[in-house]
Amino acid sequence: MKGSGEHWKAWGQHIAVIGAYAACYRLAYQLSMSHWELTVGLRLCCLLIVPVRLWPALAFGELLPVIENAFLSMDEFGPVWALAASVPQIVVCMACMLPLRQRWALWGPDGRIRMPYLVSAALCCALMSALRDSTTLWIALASVSKDWGPGVSVSIGFSAYLLGGYLGALTLAPALFAIREEVRKTHSLTAVLRSTLFRDTCAWVVPVLVILAWQATLHAGYVQQAARLAMVLPVIGMAFRHGWHGAALAGMGASIAMALTSTVMRDPMLIECQVALAFVLSAALLMGGKTQPAAQMVSTATLSP
Repeated sequence: MKGSGEHWKAWGQHIAVIGAYAACYRLAYQLSMSHWELTVGLRLCCLLIVPVRLWPALAFGELLPVIENAFLSMDEFGPVWALAASVPQIVVCMACMLPLRQRWALWGPDGRIRMPYLVSAALCCALMSALRDSTTLWIALASVSKDWGPGVSVSIGFSAYLLGGYLGALTLAPALFAIREEVRKTHSLTAVLRSTLFRDTCAWVVPVLVILAWQATLHAGYVQQAARLAMVLPVIGMAFRHGWHGAALAGMGASIAMALTSTVMRDPMLIECQVALAFVLSAALLMGGKTQPAAQMVSTATLSP
């Protein structure tokens, strides 16, 4: 009887993971675009947190909406494309994430996150997702005899998918782990809401990003680009004051604010700004993971005799 109970408990865990991941995937998919894929960030978070024994449940949870999308577009792109598009991207990402998890640990001996590990995992997931998407794009271009326009090619698509996946991964994963570490450090969500990190985020990061996004929406040309590029400044400021935790939260806000200024598909001017944000956010996370935040330095100096 005990073995039977454990068996049903294991099945219950798999079913719960399938349902939760499928629901989160649908939401992330609806909010994503070709050069800003939150689905890659969702995959990265799950592959870093969920035990390997539950990975088949993750694959099945993504298989359901992926097959639905492939079936709805099969008449337009053909059965070969539908078959390729039915392969869940998380299965492809597992090929690179499994060796990473088996060889290295995300957390160091001191309990802190190894930021180079997290950034490398984000790049690997983005690369594998871009390869899968580029393959389906190549099949679609070869199967359908119609004019796709001068801006559509496998090389351009791969670049957009790689950038979108990497920025999408950096939008979700570091912020999630930053909140997790803050909660574990204070042992209370209420204490996190009262912390200087949360206060600075709400007091000036969010208002600044809202104003910049508003200006980028109202204007065009150089003013719009300047407003978009200025969104990297809160990331730098929060990284200096709060380390990688601040960079992660400000980076998530800047990435969302920049994506909200998109008015056309594959806007080259927006993509240029997203490249700059991805570079600055990556550097801020890596540097912030090695240096002591200014807020902690001030606190240490105040407490020292």
